[in-house]
Amino acid sequence: MTDYLIIGLGGFLGANARYLVGGWVAKAYGSTFPYGTFLINVTGSFVIGFFLTFVTERFIAPPSTRSFFVVGFLGAYTTFSSYMFEAISLIQARAYLTALAYLLGSVIVGLIAVAAGVITGRAV
Repeated sequence: MTDYLIIGLGGFLGANARYLVGGWVAKAYGSTFPYGTFLINVTGSFVIGFFLTFVTERFIAPPSTRSFFVVGFLGAYTTFSSYMFEAISLIQARAYLTALAYLLGSVIVGLIAVAAGVITGRAV
């Protein structure tokens, strides 16, 4: 039961962080391109790369810490399902180049962010 509470608390915080970041980005940059989801996916990719590298190679964290942060917080914060839905919406709106840029950009920059997180986690 404790695991569910730990993951649930992380999920609550991650979902609220996603909502706040997404709203802030939409206000700052508009909504013609899903900038908020893009930023959330990239920052989530960096953070998961950094955190899991750091807690497995530098500092061994208890399983509950990993569950809270990776499964709970990052699971709720990152937005792959929203990413896919927004890509389909762009395609349905016949914004093909924007959809392609969004899909490829998220994957490529996300991979770079994970690699940067791994490198940073090892350097700390």
